[in-house]
Amino acid sequence: MFQTGTLKTKTKYIKMNQGEDEFEIPVPWFLIKHPQGNVVIDGGNAVETAIDKRGHWGAVVDAYDPVMSVADNCVDQLKMVDVSPQDVRYVVQSHLHLDHTGAIGRFPKAQHIVQRSEYEYAFKPHWFSAGAYIRADFDRPGLNWKFLGGEFTDNYDLFGDGTVRMIFTPGHSPGHQSFLITLPESGPILLTIDAAYTVDHWENRALPGLVTSSMQAADSVAKLRRIAHDTNAMVVTGHDPVTWPGFRKSPQDFYD
Repeated sequence: MFQTGTLKTKTKYIKMNQGEDEFEIPVPWFLIKHPQGNVVIDGGNAVETAIDKRGHWGAVVDAYDPVMSVADNCVDQLKMVDVSPQDVRYVVQSHLHLDHTGAIGRFPKAQHIVQRSEYEYAFKPHWFSAGAYIRADFDRPGLNWKFLGGEFTDNYDLFGDGTVRMIFTPGHSPGHQSFLITLPESGPILLTIDAAYTVDHWENRALPGLVTSSMQAADSVAKLRRIAHDTNAMVVTGHDPVTWPGFRKSPQDFYD
């Protein structure tokens, strides 16, 4: 588990309609080491965000202000655990919002995997979610994309051995997906990503601050809760400032 800094924001942008208080959230991303190849999930903020946040993100920094150093970018952090850009086989996207696209185009041999509905929506989003998509992050020439088909490819097993499963969880965005990671020693870990930013979302006390469908968002949390119950998985929500510090962080520590 890695982190590319934080976002300074307000409670209402994380927990829908719940106030103007200042709220700072972590920006996680993940590496799975597998005998068949390394997998990066999301990659956090793009390095350009650290260089010129307003130039790269525009006016959205007034609502979500990124706090990130250049050294926080995913490529440099992976080098700290002896993973070079050429060593990454897959870049898997939960969705294409601006705080999840830091790995796209950074790994020359990687196949990029995303839900087709998310990719298509990112080019023509509704007005209320347009600021969350930075086209320069994902509209890059020469990338090897693989598109998943929502419910038709639900529970997609990346390696065919149950280590990385992709769970279709729309609502926060049309093609959002979460991940069930099963490790030899640590067992199942459920990465909700932004289907549940925080424990408040997970426990049905709030909707995410940004959704394309409230009903789908609620259904997706219910779906993930069933999976967590059935597998006894450790649950990692997407941006929770309270629970995130309690997890093992790379490069110092990891789950195996």
